[in-house]
Amino acid sequence: MKNTLFSLLFLFTLSTFSSYSKAQTVELLAGNTLNGAMNGVILGGASMALSNSNDFYPLQVGLGLGTLYGIGMGAYDIIQGGGKEILVSGLFNDGSNSSIIVLLDTFYGAAAGSIIVTSVMLVANEPLIDGVQYGAGIGAFIGFGFGVFDTFFLANRTTSTLAGVYQPNTKANGLLGIGFENGTSVGLVNPTLFNSLDLTRSSFGNSVKPAVEFVNLRVNF
Repeated sequence: MKNTLFSLLFLFTLSTFSSYSKAQTVELLAGNTLNGAMNGVILGGASMALSNSNDFYPLQVGLGLGTLYGIGMGAYDIIQGGGKEILVSGLFNDGSNSSIIVLLDTFYGAAAGSIIVTSVMLVANEPLIDGVQYGAGIGAFIGFGFGVFDTFFLANRTTSTLAGVYQPNTKANGLLGIGFENGTSVGLVNPTLFNSLDLTRSSFGNSVKPAVEFVNLRVNF
């Protein structure tokens, strides 16, 4: 039932912006939705860490709220870019949608928090595992909050209509990227959506599921 609700909401949002470029509309909605879902799961895990709980319900709530948040971010990007390809330049990162800036800042916050609190634990001669657990949890929420502020107040957005300013992405998508002089690039851990058709004897439908590409290779000629 929940998957059906999310699919209907996604399709309704897509049809609402049908006047824009369909390809870019789908890409922006798909990318933001998956990034939002991943961000929600991370924050759900951070809640578990801070409460020192083994109950996975926060992950479920995070996934649901993160998916809705991602769809909203996708709609925002479509309106801001007029349905065209966009480049969002945040304080620390650049991305092809708004939610990736928030997601990366959340990662950075979790990493920085775990390092800082673990360092304090070392000085205080306390168990290091507690420093990683609570530091990552606190840092994830701080990083998310900063990422939202970064996206809406600090980031610059350019679209493909701004000739000479915007350059299309020629690198493989991924949270981590490696580029080579010949134009070939490798992206690691790329959030995406897998679109498939569900066919039966009596009906058919469209299924959209979140996925992660662990290795993404791009060759430019």
